[in-house]
Amino acid sequence: MSDKKILILYGTETGNSELLAMDAENLAKELDFEVTVNGMDEITLSDMQDAGNVLIVCSTWGDGEQPDNAIDLYESLEGSDDGSMSGVGFAVLALGDTAFDLFCEAGIQWDNTLENKGGNRLNERIDCDVDYEDEAEEWLEETIGIFNKKWE
Repeated sequence: MSDKKILILYGTETGNSELLAMDAENLAKELDFEVTVNGMDEITLSDMQDAGNVLIVCSTWGDGEQPDNAIDLYESLEGSDDGSMSGVGFAVLALGDTAFDLFCEAGIQWDNTLENKGGNRLNERIDCDVDYEDEAEEWLEETIGIFNKKWE
């Protein structure tokens, strides 16, 4: 069980991503994962690389920007070497508002950059609008199940 770990990261301005990260934590614990939940400003890129499995919940702020607590970690990822995320399984839940042109842009950037740096996408990114609760919960259940299949 010691290797059945998942790191859940949230990038947020208003707290919605943090709440979803806590929901994901509860789902993962039900499947006996060792779960760590952090705001993106609480960890380093090295922590992500060491985690092996990373679930990201990230909102988009302003005009397609990363939330304040995600900027430094995202820039660290973006500036890292090609292949720096090799061996890391990931999935991204993006929150946004279709009233803005760059809908879910921050989550899209995380998803694309993780893949470009060698990460292994375990589930397709979901882009959620302001009325996200039901859709996000279904995706989280599906995604945690996919992560769990690595240990079945």
